[in-house]
Amino acid sequence: MIDLTIHEDQLERTVKRCRERNIIIPTFEQMKNPSKVPQKIKNELKDIGLWDIVPRNLFRITWKNEPIEKGGLFRDIANYVELPPELTGVEARIIALVGKWFPTGAHKVGATFGCLVPPLVTGQFDPTKHKAVWPSTGNYCRGGAYDATLLACESIAILPEEMSQERFDWLSKVAGEIIKTPGSESNVKEIYDKCWELKRTRGDDIFIFNQFSEFGNYLFHYDVTGNAMKEVIDKEIGGGKYRGVVLTTGSAGTIACGDFLKQQYPTSKIAAGEAVQCPTLWLNGYGAHRIEGIGDKHVPWIHNVKNTDMIIAIDDNDPMNLIRLFNEPAGRKYLINDVGAPEELVNSLDILGISSIANVLMAIKFAKYYELTRNDIVITVFTDSMDMYQSRLREATAQYGEYTCENAVRDYHRNLLGQKTDAMIELDYYERKRIHHLKYFTWIEQQMFDLDELNRQWYDHDNYWGSIQQMTPEIDKLITAFNERVGLV
Repeated sequence: MIDLTIHEDQLERTVKRCRERNIIIPTFEQMKNPSKVPQKIKNELKDIGLWDIVPRNLFRITWKNEPIEKGGLFRDIANYVELPPELTGVEARIIALVGKWFPTGAHKVGATFGCLVPPLVTGQFDPTKHKAVWPSTGNYCRGGAYDATLLACESIAILPEEMSQERFDWLSKVAGEIIKTPGSESNVKEIYDKCWELKRTRGDDIFIFNQFSEFGNYLFHYDVTGNAMKEVIDKEIGGGKYRGVVLTTGSAGTIACGDFLKQQYPTSKIAAGEAVQCPTLWLNGYGAHRIEGIGDKHVPWIHNVKNTDMIIAIDDNDPMNLIRLFNEPAGRKYLINDVGAPEELVNSLDILGISSIANVLMAIKFAKYYELTRNDIVITVFTDSMDMYQSRLREATAQYGEYTCENAVRDYHRNLLGQKTDAMIELDYYERKRIHHLKYFTWIEQQMFDLDELNRQWYDHDNYWGSIQQMTPEIDKLITAFNERVGLV
């Protein structure tokens, strides 16, 4: 659960640090409704770049930033894109929120904020004493290093050594320390093992923000992302029907938005995705894959499995081929001239990173499975953009040669239109319970979590998850009180 116990001895030092660093903390309410951000702060943002590492950009941790690189303020509704049938091959309306327009270019900075703020405003995390540790399979440690730099505290980013070079290049300029663990994005246990090592060797000097178990991650997406999606759905729904949200799980933070949406639209569904090459949820399986940013071989502690309706597995060859179709000149030319996709949209397809494309493929499979029509809406997220994956395009060119029209025809028909309803499973009661049971091996046996709490997640489901979902007003009160003590508002 989220501990809101006040540690007064450390809190005063934290208040002093934030005063010195000119830091004001936004509330969850302001992230949902940035119209409530004070005008003074909006005036300051007009001279600040979206990726600038400055305190006021904390107020840009929202889905509603204007999609410009400097000086933008806020939109009335989240940035989103609807993909046309020419690209998806299905009639269903596939709509995605766009993560590129967060600071750092990825929505994970919201998850880090959700994990950091409760211990910060209660004095449990002391930036004058602790090094902030961010275990991650990609963008989460970038967001964490970003937050830590604002607080002038040292950060330790932990991520697999096979992640894209752009991530390491960016972190080298921001993070105090980078630890590379063996393997790829599917090697999450190795990240946890490194955290245990740091606990043993550095003791009280570190504070670990584990996105896979911190409910601040869940709460940000339940409340902020969930509300952003509802506003988009309500705007677009017309006489149609919202059918469900589909998301690769990663830390299972983003999929918390599905819990919120299911409360608003009780007949809607939640589909969780992973790679065919590492089918942990689908088949209790294991393996390595190339869909960067989604961790596997375990079930995150914060995944509300009992509320998940479907598992969809994606072959990692599909998004790896489609990043070339969407970004190489020959691919875009084919999509515009031969497929008939809108030119403006095609020329902006770099807003989809690798896991974003996996989310789109999930949505296509979901639409085909349920035989959805043009009156049905499926929603997902573009978690990040191609900014972090240009090296993957260069690697593909080095391995396979220049991308041609023939390649584009093949990838469009095979990897996009060729999606089938294989590697999918609708979850009944006992299939959900099977997946929930997988938490035992990671969290109880390896990470020493409480077995009674694991059982409460299942057997006291509504009270357990409901109590977390209702915490944002209390956290906002603590944020407001903290800002008053800092004295900068």
